[in-house]
Parts: sequence; C-alpha cells; structure tokens
Amino acid sequence: MENIKPTEISSSKMFEGFNKRYKHHSPTLNCSMNFHIFFPPSTSPSQKFPVLYWLSGLTCTDENFIVKSGAQRVASTEGIALVVPDTSPRGLNVEGEADSYDLGVGAGFYLNATTEKWKNWQMYDYVVKELPKLLSDNFPQLDTSRASITGHSMGGHGALTIYLKNLDKYKSVSAFAPIVNPINCPWGQKAFTNYLGDDKAAWEEYDATCLISKFNDVAATILIDQGDDDKFLHEKQLLPNKFDEACRNAKAPLLLRMQPGYDHSYYFIASFIDDHIRHHAQALNL
Repeated sequence: MENIKPTEISSSKMFEGFNKRYKHHSPTLNCSMNFHIFFPPSTSPSQKFPVLYWLSGLTCTDENFIVKSGAQRVASTEGIALVVPDTSPRGLNVEGEADSYDLGVGAGFYLNATTEKWKNWQMYDYVVKELPKLLSDNFPQLDTSRASITGHSMGGHGALTIYLKNLDKYKSVSAFAPIVNPINCPWGQKAFTNYLGDDKAAWEEYDATCLISKFNDVAATILIDQGDDDKFLHEKQLLPNKFDEACRNAKAPLLLRMQPGYDHSYYFIASFIDDHIRHHAQALNL
C-alpha cells in the first residue's frame, strides 16, 4: 500500500498531551479522510505509546469523541494514545448518501460493502489494515503492536466485531451501548441489506452475537456499559441480552453493566469512560 503522508490540520494541548487532527488520502476508501490522535505527555524521546482505537456511532465524525468524552484525562495519566477515525467515506457523492442518518455518510458500520453502489464503503479494511499501517509508518511514538479497541453504538458494534475477528491484533475490547445483534435489529437490517445484499451468511460475519461462538478465545474480559434509560435499548436496536446469552454459551468472559438512568448520549459515555480506559490500560500491560 503506498504511503500517503497525513497532514496535521489542528493541534490543541489538553492534560499535558495534545489532540491533533490529520487529513490524508485513503486508497482503501478512495477519498480524503480525517482522524484524530490524542498523544499523552511523553517522559522521554524514545517512549512509545500503546494505541486505543475509538469507533464512533451513527452521524458522528472523528471530532465528537475528542470534544465530548473527556477520555484524555485518564489516557494522559495512563500513557495511552487515542486514535479516532471518521465513521464513513465522505465527498464521494453517491446517490442518496445523505438521505438518512443511518445509511451512507456517517453510517459506515465498519464493514466492507459488497454491493456496487456502496463499493467505497470499506471501513473494516480502513480501520483494521490501512489506519494501523499509516500510524506505524508516520508516528514513531506509537506502538501499534500494542492496541485495543472500543466504541459507541454502531462503533461498539464495529469494535466488537473487529476485535473478535482479529484477536491477534487487539489486546482488549469494550463498548458503550453497542449494536450487538445487527442481523436482528432495524438499523442492522437496513445497513446490511444495502451494503451486503441479501446473503444472510455475509451478514453474520459482521454480527458480534454470531461471531462470539466462533471466536471465543478472548484474552481479556469484554466490557460493555449500557444505560437502562436508552431509547434505542427500548426500541430493540441494541439487544445486549442476546450477546450476553451468546457469551455464556461460548464461555466467553463478558462484564455487561446496566447503568440505571443513563441514556445513549455522550453524557453517558463521559460518565464511564475512565473505567474503560483503565480496563484497556490493564490489558495493554502498562
């Protein structure tokens, strides 16, 4: 893969580290993409930081988590770099790409689309292959061999499925209000029909509840936080109980915490993000 160097487009100091935003051309997606990195403060020039990838939810960009989560406070003290990609290709002008919030722009679902119309929607390969190589080629202070992954909602779905299919690449996974059984919820059915066509076997390759039975040799406990006042929980978009049951059957370690009174927002994420950063810090052998 040719190396196309990312360009820094903004930098802001925070908790003695820096939030930096970069732009680059993605050969995988065939468009220009932005991503954020939070670099924790360095104690020596040779220090290398492990990486925690955050995958955002529907309608988000690479900015929401960086601005709203407050994750930098504990990432700074734990010495973990945060890497936040965007949620889909942008600027390709595919017909209907911005017609609804849950398909097209801002709704990549972290899969590799196989239908002709959405052929550029290759967010799985972007996150799993292109981005780590881009980071290791351009940021010597990052140790991409020590990586973990987390995310929210659609991004929680992305984190879980990517982790389960790449247990050699990530030390741990966690998620906030993830879409854990997309083949059985309206969001997933709409996205998968459009991106993957009607082959239900292809759908199962991007469903954490289906995957856990095949890829259950997880090294670290899977951590999921779910607000019990989340409207999408009540609308049966998230289905955490299905994943809980599948983990029990597969004897995979899951800590599913139902959090009373919390909704689906970044207020909920900010309330529990410190636990998630520490969960990953432990797995990254800090």
